[in-house]
Amino acid sequence: MKRLTVEQFRQAEKMPLVVVLDDVRSLHNVGSVFRTCDAFRVEAVYLCGITATPPHVEIHKTALGAEDSVAWRYFKTADEAIAELHRQGCFVYSVEQVEGSKKLHELTLSEAHGVNENSTLAKEACSRYAVVFGNEVKGVHQSVVDASDGCLEIPQFGTKHSLNVSVTAGIVVWEFAKRWKM
Repeated sequence: MKRLTVEQFRQAEKMPLVVVLDDVRSLHNVGSVFRTCDAFRVEAVYLCGITATPPHVEIHKTALGAEDSVAWRYFKTADEAIAELHRQGCFVYSVEQVEGSKKLHELTLSEAHGVNENSTLAKEACSRYAVVFGNEVKGVHQSVVDASDGCLEIPQFGTKHSLNVSVTAGIVVWEFAKRWKM
């Protein structure tokens, strides 16, 4: 099946995308996000606030070892993670339903769209991105939304207006992967 070893994965070219988990409480969701990030060779996962970190048996149940292959860092707050990502030159999207959010299917990676006026990034093409996913009940912290360069949302047509955070991460990471030349 041409599967990479963990060492081969670490050496392989990565999609220049960082996934940020902002106070995600379910360890199964954390593990599922790791597994998705492994599947699409995401650069790293940033775990913030109350989000649990590996090694943990409950994360491993759904990650199935992806917590060992995908690079990760812990930050006390997602605000700290966003500040670090901006220092690294990343364009940061929060995945949240807010006024002015961009529909996911409208995403293009050729340029930074409407960079937040408070952002340190210039309005120029970006080569690295980050997406922030929030708590299962409260979503992305408002301060993180405010510090982001933009917001993405998944159009939904049923009676519910939210998806499980790991499902959302899978959909969003797949959209980035489709648009990125791997």
